[in-house]
Amino acid sequence: MSNQVLKLLAPLAVLAILWFIPAPEGLSANAWHFLAIFFAVVVGLIIEPVPAALVGFAGVSLIAALGLIGNSKESINWALSGFSNSVIWLIFAAFMFALGYKKTGLGRRVSLIMIRYMGKSSLGLGYAVAFSDLVLAPFMPSNTARSGGSVYPVAINIPQIFDSHPDKDPRKLGAYISWVAIATTCVTSSMFLTALAPNLLAVDLISKTTGHAISWGEWAGIMLPLMIPMFLITPWLAYVIYPPTQKKSPEAPIWAAGELKTLGPVTFKEYLMGFLAVVALVLWIFGKELGIDATTTAICVVSVMVLANVITWDDLISNKAAFNVLIWFSTLVAMAEGLKKVGILEWIASNTQSVISGLSPTMLIIALIAIFFLLHYFFASVTAHVTALIPVFMTIAATMLAPEQILPFTIILAGTLGVMGIITPYGTGPSPIWYGAGYISQGRWWALGAIFGALYLAVILVGALIFI
Repeated sequence: MSNQVLKLLAPLAVLAILWFIPAPEGLSANAWHFLAIFFAVVVGLIIEPVPAALVGFAGVSLIAALGLIGNSKESINWALSGFSNSVIWLIFAAFMFALGYKKTGLGRRVSLIMIRYMGKSSLGLGYAVAFSDLVLAPFMPSNTARSGGSVYPVAINIPQIFDSHPDKDPRKLGAYISWVAIATTCVTSSMFLTALAPNLLAVDLISKTTGHAISWGEWAGIMLPLMIPMFLITPWLAYVIYPPTQKKSPEAPIWAAGELKTLGPVTFKEYLMGFLAVVALVLWIFGKELGIDATTTAICVVSVMVLANVITWDDLISNKAAFNVLIWFSTLVAMAEGLKKVGILEWIASNTQSVISGLSPTMLIIALIAIFFLLHYFFASVTAHVTALIPVFMTIAATMLAPEQILPFTIILAGTLGVMGIITPYGTGPSPIWYGAGYISQGRWWALGAIFGALYLAVILVGALIFI
């Protein structure tokens, strides 16, 4: 039996096993069957026997067809509810931003400039790669597009200049560059609300639970003080823990200068893309004060990008990745909402509370954050992690924490979504890209992931003690 068939059978097996188990006390049969489909969808998202969008679409369709949410009208309204969610369209717009960076060449130019001025040593190159990600992070909620689409094509050329290849002297420079790239994109993904699409999804789910929509500024007020120091020491930490054998790199600035010369002067479209990106960032930061929704800003900027021919209409409607994510996220939002509708979240929260009710508030906060972080070992998708766990953890927190603790707790909990991607070679979108470069073995990746994951989690927990 082929590996693909086994992958396809796995979620079906989960569904069948759970479906025929009697519903636990306190849950209706409909709620239990909903949960069975939900777990099957999560398994499907983790192993991806078919595209993730199809997994989510199939799950929602089956729930609606079986009437597990309600009558026919209630079921279809629920199934389509995710497509009216503003966060979904913000994520879609983010893909257009990423495309604009790519088509104009601005993303590549920014990376090359960093290398030109910071690439005289291996450590300097590490910081150049890190800052290349940083300058793009606030604008690009897809860390896969940011790290894999903009940084990777440039950074992966650097070790080859020094004859460092996956099968020939990978430790000379390639392994170090690869690890710095993935580690820093995980940090920047937690640093900014708009640096990781699941951040936005988590904020939306949190809003449904608490009634408070976390703003860009509120997120930055807690996560920036925690992540900036981590960002600044990560290239150095990688240099100490996993050092390159090539310490100096005088050729890199020369190569970057040559590439920049090949690119020629900054084009009008690059200037325009840069201007639009700054406008979007300003409005995202101050949108709440100005009364402008983040999604409205993004859609308006994308419209200008199309009208100004930064991207074309054909680019927009033919972007399969964007539409896949649109369907994927929409169905996941609906399913997460369904967990609440059928009473599953309340049931889980009440049972979990009895287990941890004896903990002090401080230990409760630490336990919830640590468990939430470590459970990512079982997820290959941050989005699946968010969908499966955020509603449950928020329900528990809402009933066991003081009201004034809820907001900082939710920000810190959601803030772990970026950094938790470091722990496995499949933990976040860019991970398979950098692991696939071939410079770091799987065993080495797991070891480094454990070290850096423990450090990042420790910083998060310290932040929890400070801000909550």
